[in-house]
Amino acid sequence: MASSLVQFRTEDTEKIKAVQILDRLGLSLPSYLRMCVSRLNQENGIPFSMKLDPEPNPSIRALNRANRIAEEYGISDMTLEEINAEITEARK
Repeated sequence: MASSLVQFRTEDTEKIKAVQILDRLGLSLPSYLRMCVSRLNQENGIPFSMKLDPEPNPSIRALNRANRIAEEYGISDMTLEEINAEITEARK
């Protein structure tokens, strides 16, 4: 089977970190890159999501909305004790 040499440039720190991770997994960088190319061919595309603006999960959306509401009402800097006091008062 014929083979081709593929070269690319990356930051030294990125390569070092990648090699350290792969060492812990028992893989070499060339083996990993061969796996990536093989998977690309198997999937007939990128084998992972490539979204520009990933939609946050519902819990994160709810927290972000709560933060916006708290900022609108000027209560985003309340302490836990103040929040608990408000809840206790509302329950009376």
